[in-house]
Amino acid sequence: MRKTALLLTVGLALAACSANNSFQNGEAGDGIGTKSTGFGTANAQNTAVMSGDQTYAINLTRKFASEVPNTVNFAFNSSALSPQARSALARQASWIRQFPQIRFRVYGYTDLVGSNAYNKALGMRRARAVVQFLETQGISRQRLEAVVSYGETRPLVYTPAPNEANRRAVTEVSGFISGGKPMPMDGKYAEVVYNEYINSAKPAQTIVIKGKDGGGGGGG
Repeated sequence: MRKTALLLTVGLALAACSANNSFQNGEAGDGIGTKSTGFGTANAQNTAVMSGDQTYAINLTRKFASEVPNTVNFAFNSSALSPQARSALARQASWIRQFPQIRFRVYGYTDLVGSNAYNKALGMRRARAVVQFLETQGISRQRLEAVVSYGETRPLVYTPAPNEANRRAVTEVSGFISGGKPMPMDGKYAEVVYNEYINSAKPAQTIVIKGKDGGGGGGG
């Protein structure tokens, strides 16, 4: 009996540790499968896995994050884009323009200062600021299929104090644009690779940053 209780305690501790690690580690692909919540989510997730959509979306999200900054940070209680954030988003837009068959989603986050409700709204303003900026760079709003706010619920650094790393917006691949005759997943991925190959031969272009965004509030 004592041995069983000990094993149960160790198991719970390991589970908590594992949950904490996944909570704080890198985000590439973390948002895949969170397009909706509630009834039907499990079925949509299973369908995505069986069709291969989810696997390719995760792979492309990781590729995107390895080649351009996928995260921008914000000042305390603000959704205004800094010059550094605009530069990073211009690089995102340049990458996104190469692959017109891919959709993206933007996730907004805050630190732990302020109420959960306020930070939920602040996270959404940050996500929308990113989407609006990407639109000024020639990215169609139809390819930015959704914006999501996690507010203060998924900090990278778990601290009640203001923390810049937690005040962020993350851009991720969410899937492929549908339309016309369905294409097999390997064909979709091959098209992405082919486009990248073609674009690699083009001369580098000067990135022009235009448009402005703003916001504010009383949270983190």
